[in-house]
Amino acid sequence: MTLHIPFDNSYGRLPVRFFTRLTPVPVKAPKLVAFNLALAKELGIETGDETTMELAFAGNAPPEGADPLAQVYAGHQFGGFSPQLGDGRANLLGEVVDVNGKRRDIQLKGSGPTPYSRRGDGRAWLGPVLREYVVSEAMHAMGVPTSRALAAVTTGEPVYRETGALPGAILTRVAASHIRVGTFQYFAAHRDLEGLRELYEYTVARHYPDVTSPTELLQAVIARQAKLMAKWMAVGFIHGVMNTDNTTISGETIDYGPCAFMDEFHPTTVFSSIDVHGRYAYDAQANVIVWNMAQFATALVPLMPDQDAAIEAFTEAVHAMPGLIHQEWLQAFGRKIGIAEAKPEDEPLITGLLKRMADNQSDFTNTFRSLAKGSLMDHFDKVLAFDDWEIDWMGRIIGEKDPFACMAAANPAFIPRNHQVEQMIAAAVEGDFAPFERMLDVLSRPFEDQPEAEDLTRPPQPSEVVQQTFCGT
Repeated sequence: MTLHIPFDNSYGRLPVRFFTRLTPVPVKAPKLVAFNLALAKELGIETGDETTMELAFAGNAPPEGADPLAQVYAGHQFGGFSPQLGDGRANLLGEVVDVNGKRRDIQLKGSGPTPYSRRGDGRAWLGPVLREYVVSEAMHAMGVPTSRALAAVTTGEPVYRETGALPGAILTRVAASHIRVGTFQYFAAHRDLEGLRELYEYTVARHYPDVTSPTELLQAVIARQAKLMAKWMAVGFIHGVMNTDNTTISGETIDYGPCAFMDEFHPTTVFSSIDVHGRYAYDAQANVIVWNMAQFATALVPLMPDQDAAIEAFTEAVHAMPGLIHQEWLQAFGRKIGIAEAKPEDEPLITGLLKRMADNQSDFTNTFRSLAKGSLMDHFDKVLAFDDWEIDWMGRIIGEKDPFACMAAANPAFIPRNHQVEQMIAAAVEGDFAPFERMLDVLSRPFEDQPEAEDLTRPPQPSEVVQQTFCGT
């Protein structure tokens, strides 16, 4: 059977200043190491023989109907504005309309240099490709809006980084779109009002068909991002590079670089090697997304006929966002302790547990999962630190309908633990993909008890602790 992807490439029909058309740079010896068959079916893709798939997902022979291009955008990176960034190592093959009628991008990551590479080689090595594959699919299984992984291919060519030569690889990822806050910033910064208007109209048609004004678009994106932040916090996820060019208008998690999940709970946890000041620490993410939405609002102002009134309305929307995030956080963490619909007066119960977890250096994921089974004693060095909280907690949930089922559905047993991801990558570099395949299988069912995979719930030993994660793509 011939590989068939039913492309319908609307972004490529926008004016050429939105992107640069170019084909991916072929690689020496592509080999398919992972393919997401379930996602392929959802996208209406008919798979072909392995050689055809390898050539397609390496970029050597883009499938019929593809319209390869690299998107341009701008962005604030760690607070500093760059008026032109863009896909420096990515190539949008095109879009499909999936079985649910939703338009989805299919993009190669690590497919070679583009006009936006800024002296980079445009390539990726195997480690970050497998990390994004595993983490994005785990996030999807946990119910967090995210880009997805469709395929991973090794290239048969080395990639040179600070540590030397590493095996090259290419990820094929799927997203609702790759339109970013930075895409809007690009046209606003270049005073291209016509381009900004076309981008606004395209975005509304694609993602928010009920929106009738830039004000409503801002409010809609804020609402989605508020939900996303609460979901990140609830699973202990730290993105690591929440730049505006990594913030999607669709409200999906995207661009998994130096991302990580907390083991021990500490609210100021940072993993990213490039986040030296903790700008994107776990507990800073809610503030950062508000800042990012303020930049989005600024980019939308030129579209408004009365800009003074727009600034006032946009400021009100942005200032309301912390309250929205807090409401979403309260509901997410309420469910984590068995309260289906949390009220403001439940917040001290939640924060009381989190403080005890921080004081006792408790494992974030395992503590909440154990709570779903009715006991926290294994997660506190001092039993009394838990006993007084337990009395208040039991008194609160006694009137809830099946609180333990609520907690079991809100607290994953399995996350992609950093030390295990690193061990999986090390094995893959040596040619052993069994740990990668096992992690994918277990993490596809994160809320299920899987006794045979109990080792994947284990926090790191002191010698295994991952202190920093790297972009390294």
